[in-house]
Amino acid sequence: MSKQPILKTERLILRPFRLDDAPRVQELAGDKEVARTTLHIPHPYKDGDAEKWINTHEPMFKLDELVNYAVIMADINELIGAIGLTLTKDYDRAEIGYWIGKPYWGKGYCTEAAQAILKYGFEALKLNRIFAHYMTNNPASGKVMENIGMLYEGCCRQHVKRWGEYQDIKIYSILRSEYENKRFD
Repeated sequence: MSKQPILKTERLILRPFRLDDAPRVQELAGDKEVARTTLHIPHPYKDGDAEKWINTHEPMFKLDELVNYAVIMADINELIGAIGLTLTKDYDRAEIGYWIGKPYWGKGYCTEAAQAILKYGFEALKLNRIFAHYMTNNPASGKVMENIGMLYEGCCRQHVKRWGEYQDIKIYSILRSEYENKRFD
């Protein structure tokens, strides 16, 4: 795919990140509660971290390895989080990952963005399987996975280490055939 498309939902616009998003990314992702519930967001979030992260997106998109989106509230044009797919094209699968800034938690934005990225993954990228995992200290993420039709696959006990503590992760997935039976249009 040559150009990353913009995705729209009722309340959101999912668009590629730009370097001028870096201060907002640092502000939102720099919140300790956001970092605590994710595996890859550093804390403290240092100057330059957001720019480095954003600069990885386009090259990885061109290699068919990653599709990352800024989650924008359409009515006020404000960045509230990120969502993306890490692709394994040889197997027609991807892992979905996301984070939403703490002021926007509990409002359904993550579920809405995840529904859009599922549609893109299955319909545009022709994936067969999309999976996700979450650390069990973040049950809200598991609720998002259930809300978009993913099925629970299992728990990997003490699978990751975050801030010096081992964490269990739970794994969910959805197959193309299951998605086709549950479209969110």
